[in-house]
Amino acid sequence: MTRAFIFPGQGSQAVGMGKVLADAFSSARDVFQEVDEALSQNLSRLMWEGPEADLVLTENAQPAIMAASIAVLRVMQREAGFELHTHGKLVAGHSLGEYSALCAAGAFSLADTARLLKIRGQAMQAAVRVGEGAMFALIGADVALAEEVAKEAVADAVEAHPVCVVANDNAPGQVVISGLKATVTRAGELAKVKGVKRALPLAVSAPFHCPMMQPAADKMAEALAAVTIQPPVVPVVANVTALPTAEPDAIRRLLVEQVTGRVRWRESVLSFRGLGVDTTVEFGGNKVLTGMVKRIDRDLANVSLDTPADIEAFARTL
Repeated sequence: MTRAFIFPGQGSQAVGMGKVLADAFSSARDVFQEVDEALSQNLSRLMWEGPEADLVLTENAQPAIMAASIAVLRVMQREAGFELHTHGKLVAGHSLGEYSALCAAGAFSLADTARLLKIRGQAMQAAVRVGEGAMFALIGADVALAEEVAKEAVADAVEAHPVCVVANDNAPGQVVISGLKATVTRAGELAKVKGVKRALPLAVSAPFHCPMMQPAADKMAEALAAVTIQPPVVPVVANVTALPTAEPDAIRRLLVEQVTGRVRWRESVLSFRGLGVDTTVEFGGNKVLTGMVKRIDRDLANVSLDTPADIEAFARTL
């Protein structure tokens, strides 16, 4: 069994996340305490008690999801003798999950990861005024069709600065477009005319992974320049290239590009078997990524780790 360890992105947050692990394991409690201290914020209380309206804010959801994932990792390390570099081949994460993956692989400290994601969330929220941007999920579309309608919507636009691009290539039949609200809405209408099952507006506060996020990318370039990045103990498959890398300067550059660039999750998962992987292990996330993986490559085995029972069962396979 050769494993890829995968880490979820925004949307997997829920009130109560991480509470069961914190109640059961001091190693999990230590993670949440360290994140709270790094942020000078009682984020763990928000994760466990809500309110949900505050938890879903980008600046809170991003470090919260990371903390929940790393809590699972630390429990595995302390309770089951787990070592990422001996029990796995590579790491990957969806959008903010790439930071979790790099933290797990030792490229970032936990405190630095929490602070970077706080900055990232705030910068992404501030980059575009609320209501100016939008993201639509095109259900039943492939990437080629999504690119086609995005280009047509931009070409037909009456707005001064139309923007619409493919932001997330998540899985077969699930592609997300992002950009200026009017342009993205037009692209969704074109997609339905071309036979897409549904074009669903996403409940997000900003148009992530598109050129409108350039102010956030600039902010992250500054933040990442001030942080030490160690070579990860296993390579990370980067969102924007779907290729493995372990070189700190390349990791820094790719994380900046990721803010405005496409999340190539489908391509990333398709690369796994060519890299020798036969099993994915999702750390936290309520099986969101595992569901995508099953749609992308049915030959990969899957494990999801959220609860003490999940961890106990997986530990027996090591």
